[in-house]
Parts: sequence; structure tokens; C-alpha cells
Amino acid sequence: MSASEMYEKMKARLGHVVPDAELRYKAGLADEIMRLKQERNAVILAHNYMEPALYHSVPDFTGDSLELSRKAAQSDKDVIVFCGVRFMAETAKILNPRRTVLLPAQRAGCSLAESITAEDVRKLKQQFPGVPVVTYVNTYADVKAESDICCTSGNAAAVVNSLKADRVIFLPDEFLARNVAKETGKRIIFPARKSRRKGGAPENLDYQMIGWTGSCEVHDRFTVEDVKNARRQFPDVVVLAHPECRPEVVRASDFAGSTMAMVRYVKESAAQRYLLLTECSMGDNIAAENPDKEMVRICSIRCPHMNEITLEDTLNSLKLNRYVVEVPEDIRVRALRAVERMISIG
Repeated sequence: MSASEMYEKMKARLGHVVPDAELRYKAGLADEIMRLKQERNAVILAHNYMEPALYHSVPDFTGDSLELSRKAAQSDKDVIVFCGVRFMAETAKILNPRRTVLLPAQRAGCSLAESITAEDVRKLKQQFPGVPVVTYVNTYADVKAESDICCTSGNAAAVVNSLKADRVIFLPDEFLARNVAKETGKRIIFPARKSRRKGGAPENLDYQMIGWTGSCEVHDRFTVEDVKNARRQFPDVVVLAHPECRPEVVRASDFAGSTMAMVRYVKESAAQRYLLLTECSMGDNIAAENPDKEMVRICSIRCPHMNEITLEDTLNSLKLNRYVVEVPEDIRVRALRAVERMISIG
């Protein structure tokens, strides 16, 4: 495919989302990436939060954390370029230890992943001996390694129920934990928030989930007032919330689900106007795929970490073999068990 053909392809999808001058420039980058991808026998994975010009041009696979984890596990390419944040690239490396995994940005961190450490998990396991640990996939490899099973926002409730345990430690997202607790009918406590007896569990025995107080800096910012404002201005709007949003925001919405669940909802619904309470580039990407439907732009918030990944960075990643993601083998093996259990549940 030539640069002009790439431009026409991108224009057909993004002409109503991205300015034409930017499309022409980005198409040149995308064309060069496609050539390098073939030369290096690489596969490109892109999360839903990537900029539209990247998301709709060079990836072989797009999706949310679970979907991309599955694609990473099935890959037979020599190089995996993960256009997402670091914990996602680590997951790809956990599943593909003999392949080169590249992260186009040097840092590409995550406020949620950085809210908890492996030592935090070990201390909780000492405080609640024998209680299984469910860790959200939005965590670093050493935290996954301390866990019994991982989960995504889409299968979190199914994972919790699969354990058939009297109590479950659920880490690290507070709001996802609260939403899962409500969905599964469990009472949740947050021992890290309160002073407690040294080395012991809380005296109140009426709880089934133990949570942590981490949060996503993007989803944390959405409020019920955002939903009310949208409904006042657009009475017919359908409001979709990510489960990392506050429980009161989820309750005020019409639908709550993972990024892929949101994608399916908009595609399959007959409604014409939507407000997505999630990362704003995802709204752009859904708008590009559904030109007959309107995405309301009232409270769009860009993730600064996902924003570090661009087409320019992706090109340099393939050119310069940067930035290589490594996971120590002892951590990788233990984390692999938790990730494979998650994938088996779906």
C-alpha cells in the first residue's frame, strides 16, 4: 500500500474526525510503519485509547486489555509492538517470553497500576491468610505475580464468582471493586484506609471482599453532575460508563461495561446520541466506526499516559528497536499463572 492509498483509507474512516492536513502527514508515517512491520516480522497491538490516526491505520489487532492479551498469546511474530501503557506490554511479554516486546514510549505509566506494589499485596496476604487475591489486569507484573488470578473490567464479576470463596481480596481499583461488590451482592471493606489492629484482620466479620484504594486518574474525574448536564442539554442521550467510574456515576448511567462492551453497545444500539464516560480518544475511535451516530463531547478526558504513544513513536520503535520490555523470569512464571487463569474464564 502506497502513502496515497493509506491516505485514502484513513480519510474514508477519519475524514470527519481528523483534519485533512493531519491525515496526509499521518498517512506518510503509517505507510512507513507498514513497510517496517513486514521487514521485522512484527505485529502491532493497539488499545482502544490510542489516537484515531494510529488506531485506524497500522494495528493488526485492536481492543481492550483482555482481547489484546489473547492476541498476544496467539502471536507467532518475532516482534510485538504494544501501543498501550507499560502494564499491557508487560502482559504481552509474560505470555510471549521468547519474543521481543516493544513499547513505543519510554514510560507510558498508569496511575492505577502505580497505586499498589508487590509488597502491598504481600502485606494484605499476611493480614488475610488463605484469602485468594484477584488483581485487575491494570497492574505491573510483580503485582500479578503475587496474585491467584487476574481479571479485566469485563470479566471481574465472573472471576470473583469463579473462586467460590467466602472472602476475596480484590485489587487495586476502588471503584471497580465497589461496582463488582454490588454486582455480586458482597460487602466490601478497605482496611488500608483505616487504622487496624497490628497484623490482624478487622474485628467486623461481616464482609466478603477486601479492597484497595487505587483509582484511574481519568475515570475518577467523571461525576454525576456530568451525567445530569448531558441529559439537560441532550434529553435523548444514552450514557455509557466504564466500571472504573465511581459507583454513583455508574448508577446514573444507562449502561456500564468494559471498553469492548461499550464498542459493541454503540454498534448494536439503535440510539443516535451517546455520551461515553471514559478516555476521550476512545470516543473518537467509536465515532469513526459509527459515522451515523453522535458522540457528545461534554466531559472528554485524555489519558496523559496513553497520549504518549503516537505514530511517530511507533515508527521509531520499529526503526530503533525501542523500548524493549523485559520481565524477570521468576516474576513472569508466577504472573503467567494468574493471567492464564483470567484468559481461561474469558
